[in-house]
Amino acid sequence: MKKWRFLILIYFLNAVIILWTVAPYLWLIISSLSYKIDLLTVPLQWIPRRLTLENYISLFVDRGSTSGNVSLFLASLRNSVIVAFSSTLLAMSLGTLAAYALARLRFPANNLILLLMMGGQMLPPIAIVIPLYVLLRSVKLLDTHIGLILVYQSFILPLVVWLLRSYFASIPSELEDAARIDGSSYVGALFRIVLPLSAPGLVSVAVFAFIASWNEYLYAFIYTNIAAKTLPVLIGEFSTKLGLEYLRIAAAGVLASLPPVLLAFIFQRYIVQGLTAGAVKG
Repeated sequence: MKKWRFLILIYFLNAVIILWTVAPYLWLIISSLSYKIDLLTVPLQWIPRRLTLENYISLFVDRGSTSGNVSLFLASLRNSVIVAFSSTLLAMSLGTLAAYALARLRFPANNLILLLMMGGQMLPPIAIVIPLYVLLRSVKLLDTHIGLILVYQSFILPLVVWLLRSYFASIPSELEDAARIDGSSYVGALFRIVLPLSAPGLVSVAVFAFIASWNEYLYAFIYTNIAAKTLPVLIGEFSTKLGLEYLRIAAAGVLASLPPVLLAFIFQRYIVQGLTAGAVKG
């Protein structure tokens, strides 16, 4: 009887958590497919009687575009794709080498470097906004993809190094020792032994890095204007003289959330494997 009560409690708590997590997203989808008048009716209709795609269509035929025939939404979507993928690729390339060195090489400042790297993550982003702005302006990288990609490394790269270091440390070093006995170098052992065995961890870390860069708002809002404006910034600017355009915000929010959601569903198995395996040994 106690076991059944415990199971019922667990399932009930799971249901509450799922409802708490999914309900706002479902309401976002419902709002994006509704007319404004239907959302203002009393009592509120949770399931609208009429559905429309006008809110989505308006995103792709934005007459206020300054990018020729491309709407502001499509231009911002392109910018987000370029910045997110490039930031993830750069962070994974540099972070993999740094994490492997911290996990396998022993030198006096090993732990100190890791602590300093993660200590920087404890600083609030607003504390480094002005110094970064001055640096970007001095090298003329404001409102550029390259400038935003470099800024994103300040919070993505430490995350990649921290997660991959734990994962690399969980792989038996005897495998690399055997490879080096056969004449392989540290770099050769990394690419021939460690990386193939670390595929789940690499995928999970890459997904987290992509989501972090895709959803970032503060830096993109301050360091971009038109040319490199990303989706989160554009969505925050959906307003008119009459107030916020909630329905366009809902439609844009649904479209902007699709890449992270799809990545999480597609690579769910690898994410779970990567996180659980990386937690075995630190």
